[in-house]
Amino acid sequence: MIRLAIAEDHQSLIDGIRIFLEYEDDIKVVGEANDGERLLEIVRSKKPDIVLTDIRMPKTDGIAATKEIKKEFPNCKVIAFSMFEQEEAVSQMTQAGVDGYIMKNSSLKVVLAAIRAVMKGETFFDDSIKAATPKKDEGDVPLSKREKEIVNLVGQGKTSQEIADLLFIGKTTVDTHRKNILKKLSLHGKSELLRYSMERKYDF
Repeated sequence: MIRLAIAEDHQSLIDGIRIFLEYEDDIKVVGEANDGERLLEIVRSKKPDIVLTDIRMPKTDGIAATKEIKKEFPNCKVIAFSMFEQEEAVSQMTQAGVDGYIMKNSSLKVVLAAIRAVMKGETFFDDSIKAATPKKDEGDVPLSKREKEIVNLVGQGKTSQEIADLLFIGKTTVDTHRKNILKKLSLHGKSELLRYSMERKYDF
């Protein structure tokens, strides 16, 4: 049985998801919260397998709640459930440790697919922020050591400014490297690079 907790400040969305999941014999909603503080209380008392959480919530937001959940219960899977698909929001939740990220305008079938995927230890990202499969194999892509370092850091949810600070280089230099990486990997945009970087880690 998959034990699920849902955190969302619009109760109607929670109700819709719960009603849909009632038809799944192996999924049980064990807690509902309309703010981050209540979510943490539920996780501590009910110990769900998966948390589906909004990002923007009263009292404690989804980013802070996810960090705390992952710190206290590292085996608990967390799926972000948001209306924000901007790189900053995805990066913040990725850095917090989410296992999946889906949009609120996704169908309930996508919500179900995300739940089942993360329960199996996979990551799941909504199609709107998912990267297309790179057109070149890793071995055919001549990334420099610095570019590989940046790919790894992007996968950790770091922003260009944070990468610049860590590598002691300018932000414009990081941005230039990112543009070159996109071109070499035949990727299109920041979200595709983020998705690619989360699926690959370069060793040195």
